[in-house]
Amino acid sequence: MVERDGLLIGTDGRARCWWPGEAPDYVAYHDREWGRPVTEDRRLFEKLCLEGFQSGLSWLTILRKREGFRAAFAGFDPHVVARFGEADVARLVADPGIVRHRGKIESTINNARRMLDLIEREGSLAAYVWRFEPARTVRGGRGEIVATTPESVALSKDLKKRDWSFVGPTTVYAFMQAMGLVNDHMEGCFCHAEAEAERAALAPPTGAAQ
Repeated sequence: MVERDGLLIGTDGRARCWWPGEAPDYVAYHDREWGRPVTEDRRLFEKLCLEGFQSGLSWLTILRKREGFRAAFAGFDPHVVARFGEADVARLVADPGIVRHRGKIESTINNARRMLDLIEREGSLAAYVWRFEPARTVRGGRGEIVATTPESVALSKDLKKRDWSFVGPTTVYAFMQAMGLVNDHMEGCFCHAEAEAERAALAPPTGAAQ
C-alpha cells in the first residue's frame, strides 16, 4: 500500500482511510461495514456492547473475536442476555473466545436489561440513538477526526441516566462512527461517497423495534 494525503492506496488501486492498514479483515470491515448506516436494534446493541469491550484494547482485537462474542452472548439478543445469571457470568469469564473481563461481561448483561427498558419507553433502540445524529456529519482530513462530539457526550450522558454502563463519550462516538450516524470516512476514500449516499437514502427509524 502507498500512503497519499492521509489515504492508503491499496493494491486494488482504491484510496482508503489510513486506519485499517493492510490487515485483510480490517480492510474488509472498513469497506463493507464501518460508517454504513444501521437501524437494526440487535446490530446497534451488539456494537454498543463490543465498543464497551474494546475499551483499553484495539478494535481489531475485538473484530477478530466477534464471532466468539456472538456465540457467547446468544447473538446479542437482549431478551436472552437479560436473563443471564451468575452461572452465565462464570461461563463467560472462562470463555477464551471473548475478552474475559468480568466487569464488561456484567455490563453487557446489565445493558441488555436496560435496553429492554428503553424499548418499552422509546419503541426501539434505533429510534432512540438516531435522535442524536448530528447535523454536521463530515470531518474531512486525517487531522480533523475527533474522539468525542457534543452529540456523543449528550448520548453518553443520557444512557448513563438510564443506568447503562461502559458508555463513555469516546465509546459512544466510536459507536456513532461505525453505525453511520456520522460519516467519518475521509474525503478521497472511496467509501465516503457510498456511505453518504446510503445515509441520504435512509428513512428515519421508527419507534418499532427492528
